[in-house]
Amino acid sequence: MQALLEVTLPVFLVIGFGYLAVRFRAFSDAGVDGLMKFTQNFAIPCLLFRAISTLDLGQTFEWPLLLSFYAGATAGFVAGILGARMIFNRPWPDSIAIGFCCLFSNSVLLGLPITERAYGAGALAANYAIIAVHSPFCYALGITTMEIVRHGGRGIFTMIKAVLTAMFRNALVIGIALGFAVNLTGTQLPGVFTEAVDLMVRAALPAALFGLGGVLVRYRPEGDLLTVLFICAVALGLHPAITWSLGSAFGLEPAPFRSAVLTAAMAPGINSYIFANMYGVAKRVAATAVLVATALSILTVSVWLTILG
Repeated sequence: MQALLEVTLPVFLVIGFGYLAVRFRAFSDAGVDGLMKFTQNFAIPCLLFRAISTLDLGQTFEWPLLLSFYAGATAGFVAGILGARMIFNRPWPDSIAIGFCCLFSNSVLLGLPITERAYGAGALAANYAIIAVHSPFCYALGITTMEIVRHGGRGIFTMIKAVLTAMFRNALVIGIALGFAVNLTGTQLPGVFTEAVDLMVRAALPAALFGLGGVLVRYRPEGDLLTVLFICAVALGLHPAITWSLGSAFGLEPAPFRSAVLTAAMAPGINSYIFANMYGVAKRVAATAVLVATALSILTVSVWLTILG
């Protein structure tokens, strides 16, 4: 209960403020669109750029950390596809989109603020290491699998082009890439520039959480409820459980272990719906899964925090 009140509840209250503001028309849909465009295309890329440009890459990018998280994510992707296909008899493209919901944790909008509230800003280095790989890995896996299912006969070069085009249109990926470029080249940025970027960074998470609440108003709780609950079970249970098991087996230090498990325990992100919408498949299920899993994670994340101690 203490974890719920002190760590998770304030984060979800900000989401709730956004939801209620839009639901009762105190904040417009157009305002939400503008806010989300600002956060996802500018403020959060700035946050990732600054974080990665200053990370100690040798200390932060540990293979046990990344393997623990991404093996769990990949297992969730496979479980989502097979469950959708074999249990719920969905078409293959729908199954890939459902698998993507199980793959793509909300590592930024939920993972960062909850980890920071639970363990402090100094505990976020491992989160940033996971996030640096997150969008490239998930989009590469999801798009490649979808392109194989839909257009496998077009050839490998067409699929590679589709994957790279989708990835490098993503502002988060661009921010991550620029952060790596500054870090690896040792470029010293002017102080006035970093102060300006830091102003953007400070606006990123609160604005994004409020905007997320506004976006969730559009996602009505409809669609195949059993399929949605299956997605929730995989995303909120299976993924963090596998990450916990592998992290324990690899002997991860407490800080990266907590970051990996908590990030794995986050609900599917809005990117899950964006992916489904991009291909025009399983959109209603993906939207409902984002809404329901975000609501359920108020409780499930608190459970994981209690287990982590």
